[in-house]
Amino acid sequence: MNTVYRLALVVASLIAVAGAQNTHSWEQSKLEEFEKGTAHGVSIRSDGALELAPAFRQIATASSTHIWSVASDPKGNLYAAAGSPARVYRITPKGEVSAIFAAPELQVQALAVDQSGAIYAATSPDGRVYRIVHNPIGAEARAGGAESSAASGVAETPAGEQVAPGYSSSVYFDPKTKYIWALAIDGQGRLYVASGDHGEIFRVEKDGKGSVFFKSDDANVLSLALDRQGDLIAGSDGSGLIYRITPGGQGFVLYAAPKKEITALAIDSQGNIYAAGTGEKRPPVPASTPLGQTPAPVTPPGAPGAHPAGGAPATPPHSNAPTPMPNLSAGGSEIYRIAPDGSPTTIWRSREDLVYALTFDHNGQLIAGTGNRGKIYAIDEKGEYADLLKASANQVTGFAPALNGGIYAACSNLGKFFLMEDSAQREGTFESDVFDGKIFSRWGRMHIRGQGAVDLYARSGNVDNPDRNWSPWHKIDLKGDAETQVPPARYAQWRAVLHAGPTPPRVYSVRIYYLPKNVAPEVDEVSVQMARPAPGPHPEGGAGAMVAAPPARHGNILVRWAAHDENGDQLRFSIYYRADGAQRWLLLKDDLDERSYAFDPSLLPDGGYTFRVLASDAPSHPPNQALTGWKDSAHFEVDTTPPVVSKLHATLADGRLHISFTAADSFSTIQRAEYSIDAADWQFVAPVGDISDSRTENYDFSAQVNSQPEPFSESPPSEAPVHRRGRHSAPAADAAPRTGSPAQEYIVTVRVYDRADNVVTATTVVRAGE
Repeated sequence: MNTVYRLALVVASLIAVAGAQNTHSWEQSKLEEFEKGTAHGVSIRSDGALELAPAFRQIATASSTHIWSVASDPKGNLYAAAGSPARVYRITPKGEVSAIFAAPELQVQALAVDQSGAIYAATSPDGRVYRIVHNPIGAEARAGGAESSAASGVAETPAGEQVAPGYSSSVYFDPKTKYIWALAIDGQGRLYVASGDHGEIFRVEKDGKGSVFFKSDDANVLSLALDRQGDLIAGSDGSGLIYRITPGGQGFVLYAAPKKEITALAIDSQGNIYAAGTGEKRPPVPASTPLGQTPAPVTPPGAPGAHPAGGAPATPPHSNAPTPMPNLSAGGSEIYRIAPDGSPTTIWRSREDLVYALTFDHNGQLIAGTGNRGKIYAIDEKGEYADLLKASANQVTGFAPALNGGIYAACSNLGKFFLMEDSAQREGTFESDVFDGKIFSRWGRMHIRGQGAVDLYARSGNVDNPDRNWSPWHKIDLKGDAETQVPPARYAQWRAVLHAGPTPPRVYSVRIYYLPKNVAPEVDEVSVQMARPAPGPHPEGGAGAMVAAPPARHGNILVRWAAHDENGDQLRFSIYYRADGAQRWLLLKDDLDERSYAFDPSLLPDGGYTFRVLASDAPSHPPNQALTGWKDSAHFEVDTTPPVVSKLHATLADGRLHISFTAADSFSTIQRAEYSIDAADWQFVAPVGDISDSRTENYDFSAQVNSQPEPFSESPPSEAPVHRRGRHSAPAADAAPRTGSPAQEYIVTVRVYDRADNVVTATTVVRAGE
């Protein structure tokens, strides 16, 4: 295959889909997209590229659940500090595992190997440092067994596991502290011991005599490293401090990290210090509060769950079953680089991964071991990184140099050991996540952008689990038409196989074209309602209007609907209506792209109707391929005609009005009636029989009235002179005050509503004696 995939493949793919209006594509080209897939021997770079990962293989498994620290000797032997149970293991370059020390404490927490091959193992709780040496055959007998007795007096090993012969141990240094988190050996063979409880670092001379070398402000010193000048670099738990400590014990805080704990340190050949920080800084919690969320290094099983003396991290589970390591998962991890001039920079962060170990590969690139997904990252000086490898364990807790530029990686849950070589895999496979086309689809050509030797495969199926009877993998002819040739189905997946060659293989993006089967759109819901205008004043001035008023305005009929299309097609809508008893659907409005329509109800005669909304995907398909779907509304009644009042009659007798009238509506039942006398408040009146349940109702009732004198009468003008010109003229003759007995006259108004609230009013005048 060519180094760069041919442009002709891209052009062919685009031409193939140019005439298809509904062709879709699925492309993966970003880190977050590739991380959803499954890599075997393939790393994923942060810039969105797949490439061959370093050769990586498991070399051994330990009986212990947790591996806390590892170190190696010049011969390539790996030594591991373990817990549950507490052991020191020796793993040869061939992967042969043997327990060389069984501690009486619960955990072997830290480990270091000096130039002579002596092994220093620190335990917790009740922290002690043991010195373990390998004796030549017969040395134990010549030495009288002085040291071998120390080895034989430890806790018994599990059934089937024996402490290897030829190793002896003795207590090398007892700092009288509960926790020991890290060990380091300087160029003069002096041992540095980072402890908990009081945040002390001890320096132990070659004769085994030690003393406090430095005391931190924090309760725990978790990590140690030595630079080329012989200065000790230390990281604390609590304030997240990174110290530089001179051989004379003078400390200087290089950086107060945003994170709570400095879990790992590494120094490159240029003098740059790399530090991993985890956990959020929080106010102190009561001792009774269970923590259970603190990153490694972790207090051994059996230690108190709250921080003793203000700082020891919380206790991990100590069964042999796989369990997650306790961690301060909130906030994830960060990696800081402190330049030789002391300037700090955050170069990497993750909200999911917790960094437990740091080292460098043969190219000087930073390598980070994390949990709780067992991932190993490679990070360059600019902060670009690769999701390099994934171990078959929960946490990658330690690194040590192996022969030929390789790196040993130790893991917890369960305790396993891997070798990451300095060469790349010869072949790697990446399987994408399963893509859901949502509906049954035809799968077209594929387009891959990359370089080197890469084979591409595809398969399809109709369930979301590829293991449940999907099609077999089909190899894509990238030099030909690049057709997938997989069966039409709802789901699809692709696989890339990268092969080592003169040009390192890389995949930058993969795209697959597909054509979903067109399905009819669906109208999910149709509602019809009367959109009434906001209430306002009566057009004639209120309840006292004495002339017949026009029907109240009802606004518009509003039809609203919800619809969807599984293909994501553009939709157009039409509205039809059908009157009760009719056979034909009549078009009300078509070519709508909105999902509501309002119209004047007077366009339709009074009556019952059903509305139908029809959705079409024609804008996204040729005419012969367009599909429609529809849904009908609930029954809806249109009533815009007010009732009619007839035979309104009123008579006055004995101070009471007798009123009768008939109300009738052409479509709906009469809802209610009211009356008013002389513009007084409206009064409800029931029909004859009391129940208003018919389109015609008769009303017959009496109402009490009060006789009141009128303010003016028709009496002749008075004898007073009339000044017709001038400022103070007397009232006109027709406006003279009335005298004598008042005439009785009443105005009777009735108001009737139908069920649609259409209203009509009618008025009559009653005079005494008529």
